[in-house]
Amino acid sequence: MTQTRLMQALPSDADHQVTLANWRLPPFSRWAFHHVREVLPTANIAGGGAGAAFRRSERKIAQVAFQGADGKEWNIGRLLSETFTDGFILLQRGRVLSEWYDAGQTPESPHIVFSVSKSISGTLAGILVDRGQLDPDAPVTRYIPEAAGSAYGDCTVRHVLDMTVSIDFEENYLDPHGVFGRYRLATGWNPLPEGTRPTDLRGFLVTLKRAQRAHGSLFHYVSPNSDLLGWILERASGVNYAQLLSDAIWKPMGAEQDAYVTVDRLGAPRSAGGICVTLRDLARFGEMMRLRGLVDGRQVVPGGWVDDITQNGDPKPWQISEAGKLFAPKGRYRSKWYIMGYPSGAYCAVGIHGQWIYVDPAADMVIAKQSSQPLPVDVPMDTLLLAGFDALGRWLEKTA
Repeated sequence: MTQTRLMQALPSDADHQVTLANWRLPPFSRWAFHHVREVLPTANIAGGGAGAAFRRSERKIAQVAFQGADGKEWNIGRLLSETFTDGFILLQRGRVLSEWYDAGQTPESPHIVFSVSKSISGTLAGILVDRGQLDPDAPVTRYIPEAAGSAYGDCTVRHVLDMTVSIDFEENYLDPHGVFGRYRLATGWNPLPEGTRPTDLRGFLVTLKRAQRAHGSLFHYVSPNSDLLGWILERASGVNYAQLLSDAIWKPMGAEQDAYVTVDRLGAPRSAGGICVTLRDLARFGEMMRLRGLVDGRQVVPGGWVDDITQNGDPKPWQISEAGKLFAPKGRYRSKWYIMGYPSGAYCAVGIHGQWIYVDPAADMVIAKQSSQPLPVDVPMDTLLLAGFDALGRWLEKTA
């Protein structure tokens, strides 16, 4: 099957038709990930289109060399071509050093960023905290009384933010039949099997059961936590998620293009994984984080919230988890962001199939990468990418 023939005929034959059943599978995903609005219902996140164009200082980065975890020699050019990159942008001090597109992705195409959406939601939470509309130490039931009796019935918003809810749920992307499969059906991301009763995301969330351990004791990555966070943000603000994100971040940061978020059959947003955004606006969001929430001298995200993400949080729940093996010994997870524990102070937002925002404060560097990796989770590929990102930071420090 030829990827370039996907969705080209009117209509396409069955072998080249992207559908709800195949949109996250290769080769269909290379088209679908930047045409999500043509597959799923969505809500618009208006950007205003007032963003100033990035300044540019082009640098040749393809030959920047580094060593992979397997000891083999790599360079950035090979890394981008062999990791199913749809779009890649490198900023230093807000200037574009390199910008690269493939597989039909363009500067104007919103591309799904999957769980990078979580980090955007966690950042949005900080604005509501600053407004006095949200208390991170409050019980979830203050905002979602329907959660009483579920896994969320006796935890706090902070547990939700830091993925330390004690919940009986496994994030198994390849299991179509278990609780994760039921979750996918509730989000509207999978076709409903014949004879199956329709469900919805919010209704599904309040059915999830508690595990035995104490809340706050272990990092346990669960996407429903971040969909619940979107619901909490809506209840705390009284505004629907897409409008809230537009008014609080997308317009104030000067986004060039509208973004959008997938919604279920009742309009509930996939705040955990459904945001679709252009590459440049993804980088613009990362640059705002690097500048402690500032955009052109205006405070969009509270600087104290960004500081809390990068400097605070209990490292133990992360370090004793399975995920804790991925990063340096001082790594941790705070308000939906991964803190690497590197000397550079790097932190990142990560989404399945190869979506990234990577911020390196020591090098004044921001990377945004959108991809269509075949596997949802590919730890060797992620490890390789992190080595490449770190190498770019070190190279920029040396050549500035």
